[in-house]
Order: sequence, then C-alpha cells, then structure tokens
Amino acid sequence: MSIVISVNGAQHRVQASPETPLLYVLRGDLGLNGAKYGCGLGQCGACTVHIDGKATFSCITPVAAVEGREIKTVEGLAPHGDMNALQRAFLAEQAAQCGYCIAGMIMRAQALLDKVPRPDDEQIRRHMQPNLCRCGTHMRIIRAIKRASGTSHRSIA
Repeated sequence: MSIVISVNGAQHRVQASPETPLLYVLRGDLGLNGAKYGCGLGQCGACTVHIDGKATFSCITPVAAVEGREIKTVEGLAPHGDMNALQRAFLAEQAAQCGYCIAGMIMRAQALLDKVPRPDDEQIRRHMQPNLCRCGTHMRIIRAIKRASGTSHRSIA
C-alpha cells in the first residue's frame, strides 16, 4: 500500500502495510534514526515522536493512522543542525548517559514546553512519566527541562 506521510515538514510516499509501526517506516524507509526501538509495546518511550504536536509512541502507531497528519522527529528539532534550547539544555545538564532514551525524552519534553512554556516540577514529572531512562538520569533530565524553560537559575537562551 502506498501511503503519504508528512515528516519534519516534508512529504514522503512510502510503500508499507497499513499496520506497519510508524517507527519502522521512520527508521527503515526514511533513515530517521533518532527514534529508537525500545520495548515495542509503548511502555518505554524511546520511540517517542510528535504527531500533530502530541508526544506519541511510534512503535505502536500504525503508519496508516498518520496519513495526513504532521509528524516531527528529533531530527526535525534541529533541521539545519543547530540544536534548539532544549537540546542545548540536555547537553549542558549532561542528561544523557547511554543516550538510548534521550531522543524520546527530548521529544516528550518539547511537547510539554510547546504547550506549557514554564512548567513547574509536578507538571514536568507527570508529563515525563511515560518515558523511562534505565540509566537513572531522571533528575538531570528534569533539570534540563527547567533550564530550557527558564525556570532554573541556569537557563539557556
């Protein structure tokens, strides 16, 4: 089946079965490897992308469900290679240890900041809860989100 999807502002025609996970199309067909395969069950968040601005697990989203919708991957946050404020904050706070979960963490955090530019600690914790970091850098991730939002004393423009 031929499906047209919009990813990071560009239209792509892909050949895939309708039930193919969006993650497989992003990685296998489009070469966008930021989103990772973690659990394959929508339980870890390593595969998080934005669909119409909402953080979504791409490993359990059928590609047919995203036709006509806007998909953004972590690559779309830095289309010209320049990191955005959130990515710079993750770097400054050394929020990545092994790095496997970070693209998903950044996408989930960006969805929060797009909706709530200056979230409090409870909003950050609640919003980030679906994504797991097995290295245990959750506190650094929270600091990075606060830094990017300007709610930390160590803000980055």
